[in-house]
Amino acid sequence: MNITFIGGGNMSFALIGGLLQQGYSPGQICVVEINAERREKIKHEFDVEAVAGLAKGLSGSDVILLAIKPQQLSAVARELAALLRNHLIISIAAGIRATDISRWMSGYARVVRAMPNTPALIRAAVTGLYALDGVSAEDKRNAETILGAVGSVLWCNHEELLDAVTALSGSGPAYVFYFIEAMQKAGQELGLDASQARQLSLETFAGAARLAIQSDEHVATLRARVTSQGGTTERAIQSLENDNVKHAIVHAIHMANQRSRELGDEFGRT
Repeated sequence: MNITFIGGGNMSFALIGGLLQQGYSPGQICVVEINAERREKIKHEFDVEAVAGLAKGLSGSDVILLAIKPQQLSAVARELAALLRNHLIISIAAGIRATDISRWMSGYARVVRAMPNTPALIRAAVTGLYALDGVSAEDKRNAETILGAVGSVLWCNHEELLDAVTALSGSGPAYVFYFIEAMQKAGQELGLDASQARQLSLETFAGAARLAIQSDEHVATLRARVTSQGGTTERAIQSLENDNVKHAIVHAIHMANQRSRELGDEFGRT
């Protein structure tokens, strides 16, 4: 399976690194990138072919992975339409619907839309996937292999659910970082130095997440187990409840979901 990446940004770097780590040969990968400095960086980092032109980049490829900015995708997809030869198309462009990509490619239907998140940079992503009807079972397995190189994957039966994936896991790392920022700030206000506050916040968050992943119990049960009656945790949780923090988080994710839908509408008008 030869793969052509269109766009040489951070997510392409993560995916190429993951594929090579899993045993792919550099000769199976090509990157189309218009920025000359970026092309040289890709060649130096991975020893893969990096070219400026679409036609040259697609020579011998089986899979085209679209990793460009959403506002660029319409023009690139239309240019690709005349070059497609039984390729599987995978798009990781945020907000762009697979149905619109297919339309821009003159109805080409072997299109998978993927929504990874930034932990892909350390092979710890979770990616939501959606496939048009023209995508075969083998195509789906190939898409899983490629996106699975940087973490876990899950399939959505309806494309609109990728808006929820975007809101929850696509944007999710920012919510986590935001919470960690607050923990570090509080730690420093209570007298810890910056290094101590950072270590305690990060390792507490990472440890709690690992515990939740490895436990069969609901996270509410795990939380209750830490919350002794009359203790420090109960006082903190009560403060969060009084400030309606849970509702604010849920509302924020709904707002992200709404914005994802809006972006799909905006980009799909072209």
